[in-house]
Amino acid sequence: MKIENAVGYKVINRWLSSKNFEAFTFQKETWQYILNKKSGLVNAPTGCGKTFSVFLGSIMHFINDYPTDYLIKEKNNLQLLWVTPLRALAKDIGRAMEEVISELGLQWKVGIRNGDTSLSERAKQKRNTPEVLIITPESLHLLLAQNQYEAIFKSLKIIAVDEWHELLGSKRGVQVELAISRIVGIHKKKSEPNALKKKDTSTLTIWGISATIGNLDEAKEVLLSPLKQLNQQHKDHVTVTANIKKPLEIESIFPDEIEKYPWAGHLGLRLVDKVIPIILESRTTLIFINTRGMSEMWYQALLKACPNLAGAIALHHGSIEQVLRCWVEDNLHNGNLKAVVCTASLDLGVDFRPVETVIQVGSPKGVARFLQRAGRSGHQPGEVSKIYFLPTHSLELMEVAALKEATKINLIESRQPRILCYDVLMQYLSTVALSDGFYPKNILSEIKSTFCFQHISDEEWEQVLSFVTEGGIALQHYNEFKKIEIIDGLYKINNRKIAMRHRMHIGTIVSDPMLKVKFMGGGFIGVIEEWFIAKMKPGDVFTLAGKTLEFVMIKDLTCIVKKSTSKKSNIPSWQGGRMPLSSNLGFMLRKKFDEVEPNINNKSTRKTAEKELEILTPLFELQEYLSHIPLQNELLIEQIETKDGFHLFVYPFEGRLVHEAMAAILAFRISLITPISFSFAMNDYGFELLSDQPIPVEDTNAQILFSPDNLLTDIQRSLNSAELARRKFREIAVIGGLIFQGYPGEQKKAKHLQSSASLLFNVFSQYDSNNLLLRQAYTEVMEQQMEEQRLRTMLKRIQQGKIIITYPKKLTPFCFPIKVDSMREDLSSEKLEDRVKKMQLQLEK
Repeated sequence: MKIENAVGYKVINRWLSSKNFEAFTFQKETWQYILNKKSGLVNAPTGCGKTFSVFLGSIMHFINDYPTDYLIKEKNNLQLLWVTPLRALAKDIGRAMEEVISELGLQWKVGIRNGDTSLSERAKQKRNTPEVLIITPESLHLLLAQNQYEAIFKSLKIIAVDEWHELLGSKRGVQVELAISRIVGIHKKKSEPNALKKKDTSTLTIWGISATIGNLDEAKEVLLSPLKQLNQQHKDHVTVTANIKKPLEIESIFPDEIEKYPWAGHLGLRLVDKVIPIILESRTTLIFINTRGMSEMWYQALLKACPNLAGAIALHHGSIEQVLRCWVEDNLHNGNLKAVVCTASLDLGVDFRPVETVIQVGSPKGVARFLQRAGRSGHQPGEVSKIYFLPTHSLELMEVAALKEATKINLIESRQPRILCYDVLMQYLSTVALSDGFYPKNILSEIKSTFCFQHISDEEWEQVLSFVTEGGIALQHYNEFKKIEIIDGLYKINNRKIAMRHRMHIGTIVSDPMLKVKFMGGGFIGVIEEWFIAKMKPGDVFTLAGKTLEFVMIKDLTCIVKKSTSKKSNIPSWQGGRMPLSSNLGFMLRKKFDEVEPNINNKSTRKTAEKELEILTPLFELQEYLSHIPLQNELLIEQIETKDGFHLFVYPFEGRLVHEAMAAILAFRISLITPISFSFAMNDYGFELLSDQPIPVEDTNAQILFSPDNLLTDIQRSLNSAELARRKFREIAVIGGLIFQGYPGEQKKAKHLQSSASLLFNVFSQYDSNNLLLRQAYTEVMEQQMEEQRLRTMLKRIQQGKIIITYPKKLTPFCFPIKVDSMREDLSSEKLEDRVKKMQLQLEK
């Protein structure tokens, strides 16, 4: 049937016309595919109606099934399952859906289920399942842990996975794959010949909603892979791309004077006075900061610079108490706030229409993330997305020049899907064993329909089953690891204690233990990591949720505080806050350096050069004078001797993780030439080896030292891969259910978790060397921590290019930020700034 003839389309079209709206072509295309019971992926710019392309399609589907009584039909059971990665998205999407449903006069209900949903609301949903359920991956798995959960999904028509690009490539994405495989399995059973025949008006369809990524077709394949159970193949599925060019304006905020010797972090806050006019001139501004600690500092700095913003500016990040976060989101949506300082907690598709302007403080580290954040402004079709880039040190202005060009040519990063995440699989098997149990043969066919586990071998499957039932080879004598019982071939958890423990720790996000922060008189403020509070003494002052707080004591694993008027306070830092530069942004950055040299040597070209390059000319002139500016096909190495020793600086521009691995490998390879020891430092642009003796890297051996030959062996010999795998194993052991993190209010300390993980790691290494979780730990270290493939690609690029070695008489603008980073651990922030100023004065003489 053509969509124009469908009753559902006519109803929706009338509603759109009444609001003076007109559907985009890509939305109509999606509705036609939904009407034809096709599955697929919708790809459109932020703020162009991706959500309505699927949501309104599900309503049309329902109206077409019940054309005469769709307005009076109540209690229709679950029709649309909407999976979202962020809690902040759920409320906003739910509000938009309820508005449409109300205006259409439908009897549908919208439910939200995530970590913030109350027990009473969950019970209500269980009694009367809403037609639309908006849910996070973790809560979806909790739903699968309920008895008789299959009944919830039997009526389901459409699964929509919002912001799929954000979930792809993570273990949360694997959770989604497994949950979908189970739901598809339920529908397969429903459609089998001997199943009871009732009126079945639809086939289950799955739709992903995604921003543009480099591997869009693969993203679709990963999401829809479980439909193989229904004999659907990849070629049967569709991609709907919106042919809409959303206008994007990128503008840099320039310092009054460019430091010729830049260093990371300090410049941003010095530019706060340049941010105030932007905030005052815009209706609402989002200020994106890369870390929670820095967002606290920025919030305080903005209030200090402009006290009139008090009450009109707010702070939003994942460690702030939920009630306060919701207050910020509501007031942002209603246009009551002038500015919100935020982290990735507001990255994704929340529709804050009053937002006119976005400010990105510091490098976004990737093209896709930059575009995602830019799209928060002008969040409506036809509106201009306006983003300002504020550098935290001078060289970051090169990144904004690279970002501008990358957005023009649409050079956006790919998200590589995860393969064979055994820890997530073990958790999932325990989840379905909690409810109605499973038969291995039946569930294996579902699991193998997923992209992640399509190549799991019979031997690996038997190991997984052995692990969840007996604890595997090494732990078979310990009852606590015998979680799942086998009764007449059915695998089920019957032990109430094991069931309760498992329910509390469903999920794949493993962070350091958190403590709630609470005022003495009552009232929660947020959460903070245990290691930070462990260093505090009564009377110490710190900042959280924009409030200055005095630490009083820890009681019942809650941090008790009172308000403080102190001018100085400690800013919390959270582990894992630093992201590496993406390969695409690194590539564009190296490409941009090709434009620098002509700009230095020919003054007439400066007028036509990008402003970022023009303003950095004094820095580049000094770099060229002291050393060299590398072209795209060149690797620059600087050998410098100072009173600290002999420095070797290398500039691959490949991100800090690759540089950390390369520094260790290079140090190992040099040690084969001569006995020598090093200390390391690195940033996203390069790395440093420091020794007390001359470092034997020269034109005759440089190509060999940067060879991709024997890379895997050299990584293992140079990086102590066993120790890195041991650290990674803690996360895997927690997800896989080997380590219990404790009951609410009684969480185990981080050091206890790590020691438990280390003990298990040693046991497996000694008695079960083929253990799947052990193998996974080594694989994850290589693929994610070492970025082995990216490292290999970099070395091949260096082999095909040219290595330039220079011998500057003093530190250069390129190496200075790396040198400063090497000093951070030994000095407080105030002492570091004083030391840096002295170094800058000496170098500029």
